Amino acid sequence: MDNSPNATYLVMEGHVELQKYRYFYFIITLTVYLLIICCNAVIIFVIYTNKCLHEPMYIFIAALLLNSIFGTTALYPKLLSDFLSETPVTSYSACLFQAFSIYTYGASEFTLLTAMAYDRYVSICKPLQYATLVKISTVKKLLFCCCFFPACEIGILIILTSRLQLCKFHLDRIYCNDYSIAKLSCGDTSVTNLYGLFCVTLTVFPALIFIIYSYVRIFDVCLKNSKEFRRKALQTCFPHLIIFISFCVFSCFEVITPRLEGNIPHTISVIMPVVSLAIPPLMNPLMYGLKLQEIYSKIKKMMWKRKTRMSF
Repeated sequence: MDNSPNATYLVMEGHVELQKYRYFYFIITLTVYLLIICCNAVIIFVIYTNKCLHEPMYIFIAALLLNSIFGTTALYPKLLSDFLSETPVTSYSACLFQAFSIYTYGASEFTLLTAMAYDRYVSICKPLQYATLVKISTVKKLLFCCCFFPACEIGILIILTSRLQLCKFHLDRIYCNDYSIAKLSCGDTSVTNLYGLFCVTLTVFPALIFIIYSYVRIFDVCLKNSKEFRRKALQTCFPHLIIFISFCVFSCFEVITPRLEGNIPHTISVIMPVVSLAIPPLMNPLMYGLKLQEIYSKIKKMMWKRKTRMSF
C-alpha cells in the first residue's frame, strides 16, 4: 500500500495489542458509548417534553448535550468497527470527514459554552434586561453561530489538508485528526499548520477571555447580594464552570499529544485523546442532571411515573 501513489485507504496502526484485547476494547467502548447516548438523550428528552424548561438556559444545555452526541458518534462507531476488523482501515475521504466532525464538535463546544456564559452573565448581572437581551430569537441566532462558524472554520482547515499530497498511508492513531493526517504528506504543510494554529487561537482565547470576564462580574455581583442569591446564582453557574474547565483540560490533551509522539509512551498518546471524547460527554448530563434542581426534579418525576406504571 505504501508504494502506491494513488492509494485512497489509510491503515490505522495506533491500536495497542488489538489482536489480544479486541473484544475487551469492544465491550468497554460500546458500554461508554451507550452510556453517553443514554445519559445525554434523557436530559434532552426532559427539556424537550417540559414546556417550563423551554427557556434560554435549558435550550443551551440541550444544544450542548446534542453536540456531545454528535462528537462521540464521530468517533465511537468507527472505533467499534475497527476493534472487530482484522486490519483497521479507513478511506482517505472518511478519515478527513471524521477529523472534520471531531474538530467541529470541539470548536462548537467552546462557542456553546461561551454563549451559556453570556446567558448566565446577563441573568445574574443584568436581570432587568434579561428578557430583552436574551430572547428566543437571540438564542436561535446564537445557536446558529455556534454551529455554522465552527463548521466553516474547520471546513477550510480540512480543505487545506485534503490538498496535500500523501506519501505515507499508515496512520499511527486509532482515529483521524488533522495534524496526524498532514504528517502523512511529503509536501510543505506550513500553511495548514499555521491555519490550524489560527483556528485554535480563534476558538479558545476569545471564549476563555469572555468566560473569565463574565465570572469575575458574576462573583462580584454575588458578593454584594444575600446568601440566598449567591446560592441560587452559583447553583446554575457551578456546572457550567466545571464543564468548561474540564473541557479545556481535555482539549489540551487532544492538541498536545499528537505533537509529542515519540516523547511520551504510545499507550498514553493513544488513550488520552479517546478519554477526552468520553469524560466531557459523560460529565455534561451528570452535572446538569444532578446539580440543576429543575432538571433533577423532572427526571425524578419521570422515573417515578415509570415505576408506578410498571408496578400495576
